[in-house]
Amino acid sequence: MAYKILIINPGSTSTKIGVYEDEKELIVETLRHSSEEINAYATIYDQFQFRKDVILSILKEKNFDVNTLDAVVGRGGMLKPIAGGTYAVNEVMLEDLKNGAQGQHASNLGGIIANEIASEIGKPAFIVDPVVVDELQDVARLSGVPELPRKSIFHALNQKAVAKRYAKENGKAYEDVNLVVVHMGGGVSVGAHKNGKIIDVNNALDGEGAFSPERSGSAPSGDLIKMCFSGKYSQDEIYKKIVGKGGFVAYLNTNDARDVVKLADEGNSEAKLVFEAFMYQVSKAIGEYAVVLKGKVDAIILTGGIAYGKTVTDTITSNVDWIAPVVIYPGEDELLALAQGTIRVLNGEEVAKEYK
Repeated sequence: MAYKILIINPGSTSTKIGVYEDEKELIVETLRHSSEEINAYATIYDQFQFRKDVILSILKEKNFDVNTLDAVVGRGGMLKPIAGGTYAVNEVMLEDLKNGAQGQHASNLGGIIANEIASEIGKPAFIVDPVVVDELQDVARLSGVPELPRKSIFHALNQKAVAKRYAKENGKAYEDVNLVVVHMGGGVSVGAHKNGKIIDVNNALDGEGAFSPERSGSAPSGDLIKMCFSGKYSQDEIYKKIVGKGGFVAYLNTNDARDVVKLADEGNSEAKLVFEAFMYQVSKAIGEYAVVLKGKVDAIILTGGIAYGKTVTDTITSNVDWIAPVVIYPGEDELLALAQGTIRVLNGEEVAKEYK
């Protein structure tokens, strides 16, 4: 049986939607929202009705009947830490999405809007592998400062999707492979996947790990503390140096890796050094997470938008392919990943998990 699924992926200034019939794309639209529209609402939750109406309006324009849907799935938001998988939206989840259990982000609206549309047509609503997926082994949680345990906040949806893709393409179950997965986008996350769980990963939201287009990476602690108390910066300004204005932005005033490559190719020595340092740090991180897996790594997967860059993938591959074969899945097809997670439940391959 083929299932029709509506997928909702809200971002800060856009809402990406898709309608899939199983894994076949029927409709994909990115609905842009102006700053004036977004700023009219005091909170992210207040945007709920506005975004829902825009989604239904575009589906009506496309002459798509929502009553033909079998399920609706939304991007999971800043919930409490949970294991990976597909979750049925319930009242506890809706309350935590509304309040932002671990913070406010536009993705919190995904499950809320999905539930509202699904309820109106009597169909189930789900979320899949939100950024707060937490499967860390206990030893990975200690930071050295008891008050500051390490957190698992990263590109869980895409990391899980490409890991499962690799396993399927190689005739194995995800639970039977060990992988190091590297997502390279605005932030970089590197995860150690062991027997179906991501047992260690950097907190990509707060810029931990290798530096990236918009994040500083793990900055020198002592100097960072001195900067915090120098009196020159507010808390918000310091945070933006780490998240949003760190990495490529800080050095070269761009968050686009293609710009950095172009500058380097044109002879800009700083751009060349920054780009080499980025690849160096990502390669070091792969080695670190290979150690987590005790060197028993079936493959290293490079994914995310930056994985389209041949210079990046070739350089990192030459640095780490002695550890394990390198597989490249460029981009991040989040809509398909959300559809696949829903299909696994509808097909009975998995049981939808309960959020508590």
